[in-house]
Amino acid sequence: MRLRIGLLAAGAVTVLWGVWELIRAVDLPALVRLPLWLGGAVVADDFVIVPLAVGIGWLVTRWSAGPGRHRTVGVVRTTLLYVGITSLIALPLLLRQGTGANPTVLPRDYLRDWLLLEATIVAVGYLCLMFRRSRASSGDIGGR
Repeated sequence: MRLRIGLLAAGAVTVLWGVWELIRAVDLPALVRLPLWLGGAVVADDFVIVPLAVGIGWLVTRWSAGPGRHRTVGVVRTTLLYVGITSLIALPLLLRQGTGANPTVLPRDYLRDWLLLEATIVAVGYLCLMFRRSRASSGDIGGR
């Protein structure tokens, strides 16, 4: 019980310290916009990202119902997961590219780099898929 109370107190002190640092570091107009931005992130997640992920998962599951496709589901889902994660990470860079008065900020060609990364992820996924199919067709019972 003492350990729980100690951990609770440490967590509360950490949260209060974080709030104090936030208030000191961010001006008032930005603090007012912060809940709006966080609310927008929740709305975007609940009404855009989650339905998109569920829909793609449903399509992949329906596609995998065909004969011999059960071995490919994991590879396809993993590839789509990595493409989605890296796209979400790259989105701010892609949207802000070339904006602003300072040309040294975001100087790279992020669209090209992002496309190369996505092509690499898809190529590795395809190679994994081909490797699994070749192992499964070479007499390996169960595809393991």
